[in-house]
Amino acid sequence: MNPLFSLSLPLLAGLGLAGATFSGAQAQPTAMAKTVAGRPAMLPLLQPWNGPHGGIPPFDKVKVADFKPALEAGMAENLAEINAIANNPAAPTFENTIAAMERSGRTLDRVQTVYGIWGTSLNDATFAAVQAEMAPRMAAFSDQITQNAALFKRIETVYNSLASKQLTPEQQRLTEVRYKAFVRAGAKLDAPAKARLSQINQQLAGLFNNFSQNVLADESNETLVLKTEQNLSGLPTSLRDGAKAAADTRKVAAAGVITNTRSSVDPFLTYSDQRPLREKAWRMFTSRGDNGGAHDNNVLITQILQLRAERAKLLGYKTHAHLRLDNTMAKTPEAAMELMEQVWTPAVARVHEEVADMLALAKKEGAPADFKIEPWDYAYYAEKVRKERYDLDQNEVKQYLQLDKMREGMFWMAGELFNFSFQPVTDVPVFHPDVRVWQVNDKTTGKQVGLWYFDPYARPGKKSGAWMNAYRSQERMDGKDITTIVSNNSNFVKGKPGEPVLISWSDATTLFHEFGHALHGLSSNVTYGGLSGTSVVRDYVEFPSQVLENWLPTPEVLNRFALHYQTGKPIPQALVDRINKASTFNEGFATTEFLASALIDMKLHLAGDQKIDPDKFERETLAQLGMPSELVMRHRTPQFNHVFASDGYSAGYYSYLWSVVLAADAFSAFTEAGGAYDKSVGERLRKNVFTVGNTVDPAAGYRAFRGRDPKIDALMAQRGFPMTTTAPTTPAAPAVQVAGQPEKVKVKIKNGKRK
Repeated sequence: MNPLFSLSLPLLAGLGLAGATFSGAQAQPTAMAKTVAGRPAMLPLLQPWNGPHGGIPPFDKVKVADFKPALEAGMAENLAEINAIANNPAAPTFENTIAAMERSGRTLDRVQTVYGIWGTSLNDATFAAVQAEMAPRMAAFSDQITQNAALFKRIETVYNSLASKQLTPEQQRLTEVRYKAFVRAGAKLDAPAKARLSQINQQLAGLFNNFSQNVLADESNETLVLKTEQNLSGLPTSLRDGAKAAADTRKVAAAGVITNTRSSVDPFLTYSDQRPLREKAWRMFTSRGDNGGAHDNNVLITQILQLRAERAKLLGYKTHAHLRLDNTMAKTPEAAMELMEQVWTPAVARVHEEVADMLALAKKEGAPADFKIEPWDYAYYAEKVRKERYDLDQNEVKQYLQLDKMREGMFWMAGELFNFSFQPVTDVPVFHPDVRVWQVNDKTTGKQVGLWYFDPYARPGKKSGAWMNAYRSQERMDGKDITTIVSNNSNFVKGKPGEPVLISWSDATTLFHEFGHALHGLSSNVTYGGLSGTSVVRDYVEFPSQVLENWLPTPEVLNRFALHYQTGKPIPQALVDRINKASTFNEGFATTEFLASALIDMKLHLAGDQKIDPDKFERETLAQLGMPSELVMRHRTPQFNHVFASDGYSAGYYSYLWSVVLAADAFSAFTEAGGAYDKSVGERLRKNVFTVGNTVDPAAGYRAFRGRDPKIDALMAQRGFPMTTTAPTTPAAPAVQVAGQPEKVKVKIKNGKRK
């Protein structure tokens, strides 16, 4: 996808604590959860997930007022479990320490899972008040675990004795992951440093929450009202219908409303021939979190950056970027920067070519001699150039991309590659009427492998973008076969009732991308939930999703599921040929807007403890990079939820590019074998990437699949960029070596063109 994705992780996932990947295994609440502040603790949120399909979230019983007491009860129970492990008089072993931690925290995990869903999908003022109070408290709770000296001593003892213990490879891996996570969380610090670290984490938790609430407020409250039919000029029927539906939903007496989300603004910028309105829409969207007043994020960003820098130094790292990349495939910020800089120059050069083409067309249509392409013009004129050069109108393509049919295409593809079947179910509660649920089975055995929830539409209180959640992780611990529950979440705009929702090619690509994350979770086949599914390092987690994008344009999918919404006829081969011919079109824009965000992210976090003015830093750094004035970062700093609404992708947004290097190289294995559905290659991909979770080093897993380390050739060829003669020389760059290969190797890169 174009990087919209935000993989939702629970509070403790970054620390690698027990149940940290939304494991919802059925553990009974302990006595610690009996009462909280005088309230009965047997709230629905605290109960094991009962019912069909191995247990399901009780969405029909959730009350926002219950979140605080449920979180308090879950934390109390989890602390009691942890203290029991830490104070166990028996000598530390894998079973009584590492495995025991895996068994702990089940009640809290279930509560946090539902709490996280409300935060991203049903956020309102009442829930926001709960978040504001609980975010710092949950950060403090996390520190109580990672700073438990007795617990860490036991973990360290097990870790140091790995060589002499008869543990399985997965048990060794889990022990290593737990130990290193605790060290990175400050387990080896002295008491004063631990106290300061906990203060920092609590402050950051509050700032993260405030940042995301500010962005959500601007997204929910700001709209572009299209007062007259003339304001709809140039818009295709589907977008007109969506704008009218948005006006009706918001009870606005107007011809239409453009909401402040990418799924609404991007198509408006592409098709509206009302230039002043395009500018208003663009400014509304790119100014989220940057409007001054109560919802401005600039001061918060400065505070977040300084706290992160201080925390990194406390933990013994030069900068926050060095801390964050220590546990990644890239290993160092320098390795990530080398890759980004290698792609930046050809991407910017392509932008200049694209702008020249747009200017030529604009002047041919009568634009004045001094006409300049502004950022709110880019998508509009790019679409015109696409249509003129390739006889390709994206609105024509949309007629064949029905959301429901694309979903069916994903299911079919999953059946071919992963042997999965999807059956709709209605015996489970959902958190919103828009949500639908499918049971996923193995086609050969008929055995259930999980549930897939789909929440496709935008609404007030739902964060923008697209993402995957894991409600429960797969595991086989203690002889129990726990199946996973995953979801995909999007922000498509509803049209008229009863009519199909038509989506763009880019949206369809995003759909397949997010489904790749879901398949990563559904394919998991491990023993311990803490290593299950998507619980892998940040710059590897995007690889399975990036590679899945390649199956959208396959003839097998298009011929079956890209059907005209009126005639039902499949997309004509001539139109497919035009899509393929134009596949590298506008790649300069797509790559540059992403890399601008990734480079700003990394440079902000390499700046150490400098006091940064975010707007000034963004403006000056982009100028130094040679950012074309005709476009803007994909995520401007004041709205960069990936980076400032949590530690999630901080100093890590580069990982989309890192992963797409792997994805392009991986898909080449299919093309070399003769096709996207080659059974042998598909089985290697499934066995070595999708099923193993974090039980193996990702570099080793990739080599087991590909037979070698990844190269950058395929990515540069896909994007139609010329290549330099030599890849970056780093210990771990994807074009050279990956994690686990300490030696430095130079690799020659051949010239190539994108598909």
